[in-house]
Amino acid sequence: MKYPLFIAKRYLFSKSTKNAVNIISRIAVIAVILGAMSLFIVLSGFSGLKDFALEFTNVFDSDLKITPALGKTLEISSEKYSKLSQMEGVTAVSMVLEEKVFIQYRGKNHIAFIKGVDSNYGKVTPIDSLLFVGEWLVSNSDEVVIGFGISSKLSMPVRDYSNLLEIYAPKPGLGEINALDPTSAFNSKRVVAAGIYEINDDLNSKYIFSDLQLAQNLLGLDSTKVSYVEFKLNPAADEAKIKGNLKALFSEELIIKNRIQQNDALYKMLNSENLFTYLFVSLIAAIAIFNLAGTVIMIILEKRKNIKTLYFLGLTIREIRAVFFYNGLLMTLIGVSIGLFLGSIIVGLQLEYGLVPITPSLAYPVKFRMINLLIVFVTILVLGGIASKIASLRVTEKLLS
Repeated sequence: MKYPLFIAKRYLFSKSTKNAVNIISRIAVIAVILGAMSLFIVLSGFSGLKDFALEFTNVFDSDLKITPALGKTLEISSEKYSKLSQMEGVTAVSMVLEEKVFIQYRGKNHIAFIKGVDSNYGKVTPIDSLLFVGEWLVSNSDEVVIGFGISSKLSMPVRDYSNLLEIYAPKPGLGEINALDPTSAFNSKRVVAAGIYEINDDLNSKYIFSDLQLAQNLLGLDSTKVSYVEFKLNPAADEAKIKGNLKALFSEELIIKNRIQQNDALYKMLNSENLFTYLFVSLIAAIAIFNLAGTVIMIILEKRKNIKTLYFLGLTIREIRAVFFYNGLLMTLIGVSIGLFLGSIIVGLQLEYGLVPITPSLAYPVKFRMINLLIVFVTILVLGGIASKIASLRVTEKLLS
């Protein structure tokens, strides 16, 4: 197939005798360039948005998390905790107790989740990245860290010792509520907000961080009961092996989730949106690139005399078709290369200078990834190849007669 490729190169770089064919050929290459460039920019933009959306939740989530498959609490004895801490591949272990509570501050109410954490929580989750103002709570104290959303709803500042935050949690058991004194059905605690955290709108209005012992006392649970255990893993740790060791250590059935699985719904949503965006933009690119088929057909008609000459010189119809297939494929290759080059420059400029802002202080997030380059290259090349193949089939015996 050397001769068809050689002839295709000659046709590509030599001017046609008809100026209209030259113009149409340039337009077809420009369409490929724009299709490749736009597809790469869109994928890079969505990659940036995906990382931006996951940035805050990734800070909040741990490398590994175990919860009970049945019931609401796990029993972690001191012996079991020691085994968890010494497990191969585990850097830090933190016990967490989480439950819904009712909070009140200066006549304003809100439903939230208390999240009691132990002193190791800072080793599992970078709490410095969570704090918006104030300080993290001190262990064994009546201090909490509230979300920015809770602070806004209750108009609550940090370190307001004259007006403490009241937390109410239902007492365990099935006893009847005293109609004369409904508060007797609740355990309560008055605390001060040591700091305010900022993650995202949903989480900012959801959690109140407290000391683990405070949460256990408020919920009427002993010191061995927790809702789940979070782990910080060594970067080189074997996750599958750790999961196997955890299942062997606990007699009850566990649900074990890594960082991605903890945000399974969010990851699925983002991946689905990414796929839909890719297909939608690819469809637009395909419409533009299929102009290439018309261009190749125009070249075939313009080179009709040359085709007859090649046929009489001994080239088969299949080889002549290959000439025009390669001609369209080379046009696609040139177009996609230029398009990716220009797209990379635009993405690089956005990364460096933030040319397109979302807000005055926040540039539209983009991410330069080699996988996006490869996806666009293969997609455009396949679409161009299909268009070229369809057009090359116009070379028939009838055309040569």
